[in-house]
Amino acid sequence: MAQFALERVIRAAPADVFAASLDPALHVESMARYGETMVAGPAGGVFTEGSTVTWRARHFGVPFHLSTVVFDIDEPHRFCDRQTKGPFADFQHEHVFQEHPDGTLMRDTVTFRSPFGPIGTLVDRLFLREYMRRLIDERNDALATALEGRGT
Repeated sequence: MAQFALERVIRAAPADVFAASLDPALHVESMARYGETMVAGPAGGVFTEGSTVTWRARHFGVPFHLSTVVFDIDEPHRFCDRQTKGPFADFQHEHVFQEHPDGTLMRDTVTFRSPFGPIGTLVDRLFLREYMRRLIDERNDALATALEGRGT
């Protein structure tokens, strides 16, 4: 299994960062560079406990579909999502939000494993871990920009 964690302070209240992190439209906006779209979204257009979504995106020039479920929601402190169908042998993303003197400390912990046994493990170590880290960091940049730009 490959894993990484990212931390970022966002100048906004934990409840606002939590809500924005569960906003499907903001997610699509943050991943526009990869042509990511929501193929099948959550009922009511908002992620809640047990919500499922299927994303379509292009990475490395290859189109991918990834279906995930949102679970373990503890508003406004934490939630997780995991792949239910898609390119990974295993994928889970934990989102944690803690009060910070400057707003919210947001921590993302991503754990994943590529398919194909030892070859997948090698791919994870050689480049996929860093690629995924940059992808989540880009998403967090967009989240921070959206929230901090609102003056919250």
